[in-house]
Amino acid sequence: MRSKDKISYFYDGDVGSVYFGPNHPMKPHRLCMTHHLVLAYDLHKKMEIYRPHKAYPVELAQFHSADYVEFLHRITPYTQHLFSNELARYNLGEDCPVFENLFEFCQIYAGGTIDAARRLNNQLCDIAINWAGGLHHAKKCEASGFCYINDLVLGILELLKYHARVLYIDIDVHHGDGVEEAFYFTDRVMTVSFHKFGDMFFPGTVVLKDIGEREGKYYAINVPLKDGIDDNSFTRLFKIIISKVVDMYQPGAIVLQCGADSLAGDRLGCFNLSIDGHAECVKIVKKFNLPLLVTGGGGYTKENVARCWTVETGVLLDTELPNEIPENEYIKYFAPDCLLNIPNGHIENLNSKSYLKTITMQVLENLRSIQHAPGVQMQEVPPDFYIPDFDEDEQNADERMDQHTQDKQIQRDDEYYDGDNDNDHNMDM
Repeated sequence: MRSKDKISYFYDGDVGSVYFGPNHPMKPHRLCMTHHLVLAYDLHKKMEIYRPHKAYPVELAQFHSADYVEFLHRITPYTQHLFSNELARYNLGEDCPVFENLFEFCQIYAGGTIDAARRLNNQLCDIAINWAGGLHHAKKCEASGFCYINDLVLGILELLKYHARVLYIDIDVHHGDGVEEAFYFTDRVMTVSFHKFGDMFFPGTVVLKDIGEREGKYYAINVPLKDGIDDNSFTRLFKIIISKVVDMYQPGAIVLQCGADSLAGDRLGCFNLSIDGHAECVKIVKKFNLPLLVTGGGGYTKENVARCWTVETGVLLDTELPNEIPENEYIKYFAPDCLLNIPNGHIENLNSKSYLKTITMQVLENLRSIQHAPGVQMQEVPPDFYIPDFDEDEQNADERMDQHTQDKQIQRDDEYYDGDNDNDHNMDM
Protein backbone atom coordinates (compact mmCIF):
# COMPACT_ATOMS: atom_id res chain seq x y z
CA MET A 1 0.00 0.00 0.00
CA ARG A 2 1.25 3.48 -0.85
CA SER A 3 1.50 5.69 2.22
CA LYS A 4 -0.16 8.67 0.53
CA ASP A 5 -1.06 9.18 -3.11
CA LYS A 6 0.49 12.08 -4.96
CA ILE A 7 -2.15 13.64 -7.18
CA SER A 8 -1.78 15.91 -10.21
CA TYR A 9 -4.87 17.88 -11.29
CA PHE A 10 -5.16 19.64 -14.66
CA TYR A 11 -7.37 22.64 -15.33
CA ASP A 12 -7.53 25.61 -17.68
CA GLY A 13 -10.31 28.17 -17.28
CA ASP A 14 -10.38 28.75 -21.06
CA VAL A 15 -11.87 25.29 -21.58
CA GLY A 16 -15.04 26.30 -19.74
CA SER A 17 -15.62 29.46 -21.73
CA VAL A 18 -16.50 27.82 -25.05
CA TYR A 19 -20.12 27.60 -26.10
CA PHE A 20 -21.56 24.81 -28.26
CA GLY A 21 -24.74 26.79 -28.93
CA PRO A 22 -28.00 27.81 -27.24
CA ASN A 23 -29.84 24.49 -27.62
CA HIS A 24 -26.90 22.13 -27.32
CA PRO A 25 -26.83 19.90 -24.21
CA MET A 26 -23.03 20.00 -23.87
CA LYS A 27 -22.10 22.86 -21.54
CA PRO A 28 -18.33 23.16 -20.91
CA HIS A 29 -19.30 25.74 -18.29
CA ARG A 30 -19.77 22.69 -16.00
CA LEU A 31 -15.96 22.49 -15.82
CA CYS A 32 -15.72 25.96 -14.28
CA MET A 33 -18.42 25.01 -11.80
CA THR A 34 -16.54 21.83 -10.88
CA HIS A 35 -13.25 23.67 -10.44
CA HIS A 36 -14.76 26.35 -8.21
CA LEU A 37 -16.37 23.66 -6.07
CA VAL A 38 -12.99 21.92 -5.76
CA LEU A 39 -11.53 25.27 -4.63
CA ALA A 40 -14.40 25.94 -2.22
CA TYR A 41 -13.72 22.63 -0.45
CA ASP A 42 -9.97 23.45 -0.32
CA LEU A 43 -9.15 20.27 -2.23
CA HIS A 44 -6.60 22.16 -4.34
CA LYS A 45 -4.38 22.43 -1.27
CA LYS A 46 -3.90 18.66 -1.30
CA MET A 47 -2.95 18.35 -4.99
CA GLU A 48 -0.51 19.74 -7.51
CA ILE A 49 -2.49 21.97 -9.87
CA TYR A 50 -1.31 22.31 -13.47
CA ARG A 51 -2.44 24.23 -16.49
CA PRO A 52 -2.12 21.74 -19.37
CA HIS A 53 -0.18 22.54 -22.51
CA LYS A 54 -2.20 22.96 -25.69
CA ALA A 55 -1.68 19.76 -27.63
CA TYR A 56 0.06 20.35 -30.94
CA PRO A 57 -1.49 19.08 -34.21
CA VAL A 58 1.34 16.53 -34.47
CA GLU A 59 0.33 15.15 -31.07
CA LEU A 60 -3.35 14.90 -32.05
CA ALA A 61 -2.30 13.11 -35.25
CA GLN A 62 -0.78 10.27 -33.22
CA PHE A 63 -4.31 8.85 -33.43
CA HIS A 64 -6.41 11.09 -35.67
CA SER A 65 -5.85 11.45 -39.40
CA ALA A 66 -3.72 14.47 -40.30
CA ASP A 67 -6.35 15.82 -42.73
CA TYR A 68 -9.06 15.72 -40.04
CA VAL A 69 -6.83 17.51 -37.51
CA GLU A 70 -5.89 20.11 -40.12
CA PHE A 71 -9.56 20.73 -40.95
CA LEU A 72 -10.47 21.20 -37.29
CA HIS A 73 -7.56 23.64 -37.07
CA ARG A 74 -8.77 25.90 -39.85
CA ILE A 75 -12.57 25.68 -39.80
CA THR A 76 -14.47 28.55 -38.12
CA PRO A 77 -18.15 29.44 -37.74
CA TYR A 78 -17.60 32.15 -40.35
CA THR A 79 -16.08 29.89 -43.01
CA GLN A 80 -17.99 26.64 -42.51
CA HIS A 81 -20.51 27.50 -45.25
CA LEU A 82 -17.66 27.09 -47.74
CA PHE A 83 -16.94 23.49 -46.71
CA SER A 84 -20.22 21.56 -46.84
CA ASN A 85 -18.59 18.41 -48.25
CA GLU A 86 -15.87 18.38 -45.60
CA LEU A 87 -18.39 19.02 -42.81
CA ALA A 88 -20.32 15.93 -43.92
CA ARG A 89 -17.14 13.85 -44.31
CA TYR A 90 -15.94 14.68 -40.81
CA ASN A 91 -19.43 14.44 -39.24
CA LEU A 92 -19.53 18.07 -38.11
CA GLY A 93 -23.00 19.54 -37.76
CA GLU A 94 -25.85 19.43 -35.27
CA ASP A 95 -24.33 17.11 -32.66
CA CYS A 96 -20.79 18.32 -33.25
CA PRO A 97 -21.14 21.97 -34.27
CA VAL A 98 -18.38 24.30 -35.36
CA PHE A 99 -18.06 27.04 -32.74
CA GLU A 100 -15.67 29.81 -31.76
CA ASN A 101 -12.30 28.49 -30.53
CA LEU A 102 -13.20 24.86 -31.31
CA PHE A 103 -9.64 23.78 -32.03
CA GLU A 104 -8.22 25.48 -28.96
CA PHE A 105 -10.87 23.71 -26.87
CA CYS A 106 -9.69 20.38 -28.31
CA GLN A 107 -6.04 21.27 -27.73
CA ILE A 108 -6.63 22.09 -24.07
CA TYR A 109 -8.68 19.05 -23.06
CA ALA A 110 -6.46 16.69 -25.05
CA GLY A 111 -3.33 18.37 -23.72
CA GLY A 112 -4.58 17.75 -20.18
CA THR A 113 -4.98 14.02 -20.72
CA ILE A 114 -1.63 13.72 -22.51
CA ASP A 115 0.12 15.66 -19.72
CA ALA A 116 -1.62 13.48 -17.12
CA ALA A 117 -0.34 10.31 -18.81
CA ARG A 118 3.21 11.70 -19.02
CA ARG A 119 3.32 12.57 -15.34
CA LEU A 120 2.17 9.05 -14.51
CA ASN A 121 4.77 7.58 -16.87
CA ASN A 122 7.53 9.58 -15.23
CA GLN A 123 6.32 8.57 -11.75
CA LEU A 124 5.73 12.21 -10.83
CA CYS A 125 2.31 11.30 -9.43
CA ASP A 126 0.21 8.26 -8.57
CA ILE A 127 -3.13 9.64 -9.78
CA ALA A 128 -3.76 12.27 -12.47
CA ILE A 129 -7.12 14.04 -12.94
CA ASN A 130 -8.41 15.86 -16.03
CA TRP A 131 -12.13 16.48 -15.69
CA ALA A 132 -12.15 18.29 -19.06
CA GLY A 133 -11.16 15.05 -20.79
CA GLY A 134 -13.05 11.82 -21.42
CA LEU A 135 -14.48 12.57 -24.88
CA HIS A 136 -14.77 8.93 -25.78
CA HIS A 137 -16.85 8.94 -28.99
CA ALA A 138 -14.41 10.71 -31.36
CA LYS A 139 -13.11 8.48 -34.16
CA LYS A 140 -9.86 8.53 -36.11
CA CYS A 141 -11.32 10.53 -39.01
CA GLU A 142 -14.49 12.10 -37.65
CA ALA A 143 -16.28 13.74 -34.77
CA SER A 144 -19.08 11.92 -32.96
CA GLY A 145 -21.42 12.45 -30.02
CA PHE A 146 -20.18 15.94 -28.99
CA CYS A 147 -16.57 14.67 -29.19
CA TYR A 148 -13.98 15.95 -31.69
CA ILE A 149 -10.59 14.70 -30.47
CA ASN A 150 -10.36 11.44 -28.52
CA ASP A 151 -8.10 12.47 -25.66
CA LEU A 152 -8.52 9.07 -24.00
CA VAL A 153 -6.93 7.25 -26.93
CA LEU A 154 -4.08 9.77 -26.96
CA GLY A 155 -3.54 9.32 -23.21
CA ILE A 156 -3.56 5.53 -23.51
CA LEU A 157 -1.04 5.69 -26.37
CA GLU A 158 1.24 7.66 -24.05
CA LEU A 159 0.81 5.11 -21.25
CA LEU A 160 1.63 2.27 -23.64
CA LYS A 161 5.13 3.71 -24.03
CA TYR A 162 5.86 2.62 -20.46
CA HIS A 163 3.27 -0.08 -19.71
CA ALA A 164 2.78 -3.43 -21.44
CA ARG A 165 -0.95 -3.41 -20.66
CA VAL A 166 -3.41 -0.59 -19.99
CA LEU A 167 -6.95 -1.08 -18.67
CA TYR A 168 -9.64 1.37 -19.79
CA ILE A 169 -12.86 1.56 -17.72
CA ASP A 170 -15.89 3.64 -18.78
CA ILE A 171 -18.92 4.39 -16.53
CA ASP A 172 -20.55 6.95 -18.82
CA VAL A 173 -24.18 6.09 -19.64
CA HIS A 174 -23.11 5.94 -23.32
CA HIS A 175 -20.87 3.22 -24.74
CA GLY A 176 -17.19 4.17 -25.02
CA ASP A 177 -17.19 3.24 -28.70
CA GLY A 178 -14.36 5.47 -29.91
CA VAL A 179 -11.85 4.04 -27.42
CA GLU A 180 -13.00 0.46 -28.01
CA GLU A 181 -12.72 0.87 -31.78
CA ALA A 182 -9.20 2.31 -31.51
CA PHE A 183 -7.91 -0.75 -29.64
CA TYR A 184 -10.25 -3.45 -30.98
CA PHE A 185 -7.44 -5.49 -32.55
CA THR A 186 -4.85 -5.43 -29.75
CA ASP A 187 -4.39 -7.21 -26.43
CA ARG A 188 -2.31 -4.34 -25.02
CA VAL A 189 -5.45 -2.41 -24.06
CA MET A 190 -8.49 -3.95 -22.44
CA THR A 191 -11.61 -1.78 -22.68
CA VAL A 192 -14.50 -2.25 -20.26
CA SER A 193 -17.65 -0.20 -20.80
CA PHE A 194 -20.73 -0.17 -18.54
CA HIS A 195 -23.53 1.57 -20.46
CA LYS A 196 -27.15 1.75 -21.48
CA PHE A 197 -27.99 -0.34 -24.54
CA GLY A 198 -31.22 -0.67 -26.52
CA ASP A 199 -34.11 1.58 -27.56
CA MET A 200 -31.84 3.17 -30.23
CA PHE A 201 -29.80 4.74 -27.45
CA PHE A 202 -26.67 6.52 -28.73
CA PRO A 203 -24.34 5.27 -30.14
CA GLY A 204 -26.28 2.01 -30.54
CA THR A 205 -23.16 0.19 -31.70
CA VAL A 206 -22.48 -2.60 -29.28
CA VAL A 207 -23.82 -5.72 -27.66
CA LEU A 208 -22.43 -8.20 -25.15
CA LYS A 209 -20.95 -10.36 -27.90
CA ASP A 210 -18.73 -7.53 -29.25
CA ILE A 211 -15.49 -8.74 -27.69
CA GLY A 212 -12.66 -7.62 -29.98
CA GLU A 213 -11.02 -9.33 -32.94
CA ARG A 214 -7.70 -10.91 -33.96
CA GLU A 215 -5.12 -10.29 -31.20
CA GLY A 216 -7.77 -8.21 -29.42
CA LYS A 217 -10.35 -10.99 -29.18
CA TYR A 218 -11.81 -11.09 -25.64
CA TYR A 219 -10.04 -7.80 -24.76
CA ALA A 220 -13.13 -5.64 -25.33
CA ILE A 221 -15.70 -6.12 -22.57
CA ASN A 222 -19.16 -4.64 -22.81
CA VAL A 223 -21.73 -4.53 -20.03
CA PRO A 224 -25.03 -3.48 -21.68
CA LEU A 225 -27.58 -2.27 -19.15
CA LYS A 226 -31.25 -1.32 -19.24
CA ASP A 227 -32.99 1.75 -17.84
CA GLY A 228 -33.11 2.48 -14.15
CA ILE A 229 -30.12 0.58 -12.75
CA ASP A 230 -29.54 1.57 -9.12
CA ASP A 231 -26.51 1.91 -6.85
CA ASN A 232 -26.60 -1.59 -5.38
CA SER A 233 -26.96 -3.38 -8.73
CA PHE A 234 -24.40 -1.21 -10.53
CA THR A 235 -21.66 -1.19 -7.90
CA ARG A 236 -21.99 -4.94 -7.23
CA LEU A 237 -21.71 -5.70 -10.94
CA PHE A 238 -18.82 -3.24 -11.30
CA LYS A 239 -16.84 -4.70 -8.40
CA ILE A 240 -17.23 -8.31 -9.52
CA ILE A 241 -16.23 -7.61 -13.13
CA ILE A 242 -13.43 -5.10 -12.55
CA SER A 243 -11.84 -7.16 -9.76
CA LYS A 244 -11.71 -10.19 -12.06
CA VAL A 245 -10.40 -8.09 -14.97
CA VAL A 246 -7.54 -6.67 -12.91
CA ASP A 247 -6.69 -10.12 -11.54
CA MET A 248 -6.62 -11.75 -14.98
CA TYR A 249 -5.22 -8.92 -17.11
CA GLN A 250 -2.73 -7.44 -14.62
CA PRO A 251 -2.61 -3.95 -16.16
CA GLY A 252 0.30 -1.62 -15.53
CA ALA A 253 -1.99 1.43 -15.49
CA ILE A 254 -5.72 2.23 -15.49
CA VAL A 255 -7.67 4.95 -17.28
CA LEU A 256 -11.09 5.63 -15.72
CA GLN A 257 -13.67 7.66 -17.64
CA CYS A 258 -16.22 9.04 -15.14
CA GLY A 259 -19.02 10.27 -17.39
CA ALA A 260 -21.63 11.78 -15.07
CA ASP A 261 -24.60 11.25 -17.39
CA SER A 262 -25.09 7.91 -15.61
CA LEU A 263 -26.34 9.87 -12.58
CA ALA A 264 -30.02 10.01 -11.67
CA GLY A 265 -31.74 13.04 -13.16
CA ASP A 266 -29.31 13.59 -16.03
CA ARG A 267 -30.78 15.46 -18.97
CA LEU A 268 -29.73 12.72 -21.43
CA GLY A 269 -29.39 9.74 -19.06
CA CYS A 270 -31.71 7.00 -17.82
CA PHE A 271 -29.99 5.45 -14.78
CA ASN A 272 -30.74 5.86 -11.06
CA LEU A 273 -27.20 6.24 -9.72
CA SER A 274 -26.58 8.58 -6.80
CA ILE A 275 -23.32 10.50 -6.56
CA ASP A 276 -22.22 8.09 -3.80
CA GLY A 277 -22.96 5.13 -6.06
CA HIS A 278 -21.03 6.66 -8.96
CA ALA A 279 -18.14 7.57 -6.65
CA GLU A 280 -18.05 4.03 -5.23
CA CYS A 281 -16.71 2.90 -8.62
CA VAL A 282 -13.85 5.39 -8.25
CA LYS A 283 -13.12 4.04 -4.75
CA ILE A 284 -13.02 0.48 -6.07
CA VAL A 285 -10.55 1.37 -8.82
CA LYS A 286 -8.36 3.49 -6.51
CA LYS A 287 -7.88 0.53 -4.16
CA PHE A 288 -5.92 -1.38 -6.81
CA ASN A 289 -3.04 1.06 -6.19
CA LEU A 290 -2.08 1.21 -9.84
CA PRO A 291 -1.12 4.36 -11.77
CA LEU A 292 -4.52 5.93 -12.43
CA LEU A 293 -5.64 8.53 -14.97
CA VAL A 294 -9.14 9.87 -14.24
CA THR A 295 -11.20 11.92 -16.71
CA GLY A 296 -14.66 13.36 -17.01
CA GLY A 297 -16.96 12.60 -19.92
CA GLY A 298 -20.68 13.06 -20.46
CA GLY A 299 -22.96 14.83 -18.02
CA TYR A 300 -25.72 17.23 -18.98
CA THR A 301 -27.30 18.38 -15.73
CA LYS A 302 -24.33 20.59 -15.04
CA GLU A 303 -24.81 21.30 -11.33
CA ASN A 304 -24.89 17.53 -10.69
CA VAL A 305 -21.80 17.03 -12.85
CA ALA A 306 -19.94 19.56 -10.69
CA ARG A 307 -21.16 17.86 -7.51
CA CYS A 308 -20.13 14.42 -8.76
CA TRP A 309 -16.62 15.26 -9.96
CA THR A 310 -15.92 17.28 -6.82
CA VAL A 311 -16.95 14.34 -4.61
CA GLU A 312 -14.80 12.04 -6.74
CA THR A 313 -11.84 14.41 -6.44
CA GLY A 314 -12.36 14.05 -2.68
CA VAL A 315 -12.48 10.25 -3.00
CA LEU A 316 -9.15 10.25 -4.83
CA LEU A 317 -7.73 12.43 -2.03
CA ASP A 318 -9.26 10.23 0.70
CA THR A 319 -11.21 13.29 1.83
CA GLU A 320 -14.87 13.13 2.84
CA LEU A 321 -16.69 16.36 2.03
CA PRO A 322 -19.39 18.06 4.13
CA ASN A 323 -22.80 17.89 2.47
CA GLU A 324 -23.34 21.65 2.75
CA ILE A 325 -21.72 23.36 -0.23
CA PRO A 326 -19.39 26.23 0.78
CA GLU A 327 -19.79 29.71 -0.66
CA ASN A 328 -18.33 29.96 -4.18
CA GLU A 329 -18.74 31.81 -7.48
CA TYR A 330 -21.48 29.42 -8.66
CA ILE A 331 -23.42 28.87 -5.44
CA LYS A 332 -26.67 30.03 -7.08
CA TYR A 333 -26.63 26.94 -9.35
CA PHE A 334 -26.88 24.68 -6.30
CA ALA A 335 -29.84 26.52 -4.75
CA PRO A 336 -32.13 26.23 -2.95
CA ASP A 337 -30.63 23.46 -0.77
CA CYS A 338 -26.94 24.02 -1.67
CA LEU A 339 -26.13 20.40 -0.81
CA LEU A 340 -23.78 17.90 -2.46
CA ASN A 341 -26.16 14.95 -2.31
CA ILE A 342 -28.82 14.61 -5.01
CA PRO A 343 -32.20 12.86 -4.77
CA ASN A 344 -32.37 9.22 -5.81
CA GLY A 345 -33.80 8.51 -9.24
CA HIS A 346 -37.26 7.05 -9.67
CA ILE A 347 -36.95 5.39 -13.08
CA GLU A 348 -38.15 1.78 -12.95
CA ASN A 349 -35.18 -0.58 -12.75
CA LEU A 350 -35.56 -2.87 -15.76
CA ASN A 351 -32.38 -4.81 -14.89
CA SER A 352 -33.64 -8.00 -13.27
CA LYS A 353 -31.35 -10.12 -11.07
CA SER A 354 -31.43 -12.87 -13.68
CA TYR A 355 -30.45 -10.42 -16.45
CA LEU A 356 -27.50 -9.06 -14.45
CA LYS A 357 -26.44 -12.59 -13.52
CA THR A 358 -26.46 -13.61 -17.19
CA ILE A 359 -24.29 -10.62 -18.13
CA THR A 360 -21.85 -11.32 -15.30
CA MET A 361 -21.51 -15.00 -16.22
CA GLN A 362 -20.91 -14.18 -19.89
CA VAL A 363 -18.24 -11.57 -19.09
CA LEU A 364 -16.45 -13.92 -16.68
CA GLU A 365 -16.62 -16.71 -19.26
CA ASN A 366 -14.99 -14.44 -21.86
CA LEU A 367 -12.28 -13.50 -19.36
CA ARG A 368 -11.42 -17.18 -18.91
CA SER A 369 -10.63 -17.28 -22.64
CA ILE A 370 -7.78 -14.77 -22.50
CA GLN A 371 -4.15 -15.52 -21.96
CA HIS A 372 -3.30 -14.78 -18.36
CA ALA A 373 -1.63 -11.35 -18.60
CA PRO A 374 -0.37 -11.48 -22.22
CA GLY A 375 3.35 -10.89 -22.52
CA VAL A 376 4.55 -7.97 -24.61
CA GLN A 377 8.12 -7.52 -25.79
CA MET A 378 8.76 -3.93 -24.72
CA GLN A 379 10.82 -1.90 -27.16
CA GLU A 380 12.97 1.09 -26.29
CA VAL A 381 10.67 3.81 -24.94
CA PRO A 382 10.19 6.52 -27.56
CA PRO A 383 10.62 10.14 -26.45
CA ASP A 384 7.67 12.38 -25.66
CA PHE A 385 6.41 14.17 -28.73
CA TYR A 386 8.74 16.83 -30.07
CA ILE A 387 7.46 20.24 -29.07
CA PRO A 388 8.74 22.93 -31.44
CA ASP A 389 10.19 26.19 -30.19
CA PHE A 390 8.72 29.43 -31.46
CA ASP A 391 10.72 32.25 -32.99
CA GLU A 392 9.63 35.41 -31.22
CA ASP A 393 10.54 37.47 -34.29
CA GLU A 394 7.86 35.64 -36.29
CA GLN A 395 5.10 36.29 -33.78
CA ASN A 396 2.61 39.04 -34.54
CA ALA A 397 3.05 41.63 -31.81
CA ASP A 398 -0.50 42.88 -32.37
CA GLU A 399 -2.08 39.53 -31.50
CA ARG A 400 -3.54 39.19 -28.02
CA MET A 401 -1.39 36.97 -25.84
CA ASP A 402 -3.78 34.42 -24.40
CA GLN A 403 -3.94 33.21 -20.82
CA HIS A 404 -1.98 30.08 -21.72
CA THR A 405 1.04 31.93 -23.01
CA GLN A 406 1.20 34.24 -20.03
CA ASP A 407 0.90 31.63 -17.33
CA LYS A 408 3.54 29.39 -15.92
CA GLN A 409 2.77 25.69 -16.08
CA ILE A 410 2.03 25.27 -12.40
CA GLN A 411 -0.31 27.61 -10.59
CA ARG A 412 -0.01 28.96 -7.08
CA ASP A 413 -2.97 29.41 -4.77
CA ASP A 414 -3.08 33.13 -5.57
CA GLU A 415 -3.35 32.53 -9.32
CA TYR A 416 -6.88 31.13 -9.39
CA TYR A 417 -9.60 33.02 -11.19
CA ASP A 418 -11.64 35.02 -8.77
CA GLY A 419 -14.35 37.65 -8.81
CA ASP A 420 -14.17 40.05 -11.73
CA ASN A 421 -11.35 38.05 -13.33
CA ASP A 422 -13.67 35.11 -13.89
CA ASN A 423 -15.95 35.87 -16.82
CA ASP A 424 -17.28 32.31 -17.24
CA HIS A 425 -20.25 32.90 -14.95
CA ASN A 426 -21.42 35.75 -17.18
CA MET A 427 -22.09 33.42 -20.08
CA ASP A 428 -25.62 32.67 -21.19
CA MET A 429 -25.61 28.95 -20.59
